[in-house]
Amino acid sequence: MKRILCLGVLLFSLFSIGFSQGTPSRDDCLKDVKEKRGVMKPWKKGSRYTGKYRNVFKEAGYSQADIDAKLAKAYYDIFEGPGKVYFEAGDSMAYISDVKNHDIRSEGLSYGLMVAVQLNKKDVFDRIWRYSKKYMQHQSGPREGYFAWNLKPETGAQNAAGSASDGEFYFVTALLFASNRWGNETGIDYYNEARRILDAMWSKDGTGGVMNVINVEHKQINFVPDKGGYGYTDPSYHLPAFWEVWAEYANDGHAQFYRDCADTSRAFLHRACKSLTGLNADMTEFSGAPRKQGRMESVFRFDSWRVPMNIAMDFSWFARDKEWQKDYARRIQNFLFCRGIDTFEDQFNLDGTLPQWVLPAGKVRKLRHSLGLVSTAGAASLMGTQAKSWKFVDAVWNAKLEPYEDGYFDPYYDGLLYLFSLMHLSGNYRYITPDM
Repeated sequence: MKRILCLGVLLFSLFSIGFSQGTPSRDDCLKDVKEKRGVMKPWKKGSRYTGKYRNVFKEAGYSQADIDAKLAKAYYDIFEGPGKVYFEAGDSMAYISDVKNHDIRSEGLSYGLMVAVQLNKKDVFDRIWRYSKKYMQHQSGPREGYFAWNLKPETGAQNAAGSASDGEFYFVTALLFASNRWGNETGIDYYNEARRILDAMWSKDGTGGVMNVINVEHKQINFVPDKGGYGYTDPSYHLPAFWEVWAEYANDGHAQFYRDCADTSRAFLHRACKSLTGLNADMTEFSGAPRKQGRMESVFRFDSWRVPMNIAMDFSWFARDKEWQKDYARRIQNFLFCRGIDTFEDQFNLDGTLPQWVLPAGKVRKLRHSLGLVSTAGAASLMGTQAKSWKFVDAVWNAKLEPYEDGYFDPYYDGLLYLFSLMHLSGNYRYITPDM
């Protein structure tokens, strides 16, 4: 009885935080809403096994023509429109820029590759890859095969030579998908480019301080592949689905190890997202415990936004951890719903309170209802088991990639997460096989 009373007090304090007029009551956080579309029913089998991809927007009642138009507009806005982040360089190259920070990141280039291969835009893929190889990839020395994580847009010169492990993870996966989709005889040998990164990764032994992208002992992706960042991780880097791609298509002799990494990431996410809110710290130990960086507490903030989408991807493709994944979606969507479906903030302590110190985005330090988190919270509806999951789908549908009321605009991070989520919810983010 004492434990039940304590849990009741905890739930009351958790879901009573920050309510204002127009937000749901505490009870609405714990029960479902009335919805004419009924309870959302997630698929039971992963798309890798069925070959079918769920179009949640269509299930929600939107027409296929409108879905296609919305996806096309988002791509246009990010890659071609006046607020774009994609820029051609010379006759055969192009890059993605974090325009608010005025730099080029391995994150952005690798995301651009993934968008291009998923949407079958080979010229865009090839341009970004040529730029990445020429300006970002180290061609010699201890970092050979890895990518400098940050460049200058004007010249391609390196702002920082070190690598970010998530960039390498996306580069390899996108190249393997490109090999499957387009073959290796059309000007770029995508498979051998992926293998070069992987083989270089396995050759890193600490020389020059450079390490494997994977902490081999813990079978987890590390924060950065150098001695300083080898011993901890970022939950948003954990994409079990990508390890499965490596296991199936890398053919580098490490297939079982990659499968073990996928299972380890799934178990890690249980620990990192164990709170009643479903929130995770943006930087953690391999145990999932938050890792403090100097005076800065590790809380749910920008990197963390990717976690709901990453878990949804693993559910969509494989559904091997589906009971926990469905529970996770229920917890995080309940929490955000109770902050207000149209008002929830973008940085939190893990207990759902607002942080005392707000991390700035570019030069702007402000809590806001961010498009990036709206998008990834909506992608979590692929795992949804509640009627309120439709509300999150509608929120993505109704969202707009445009400046906020105060003029702040982020077509890079907000934009790319928005585009990824549209792809997931429309069935256009796929496990690309050679026969597709």
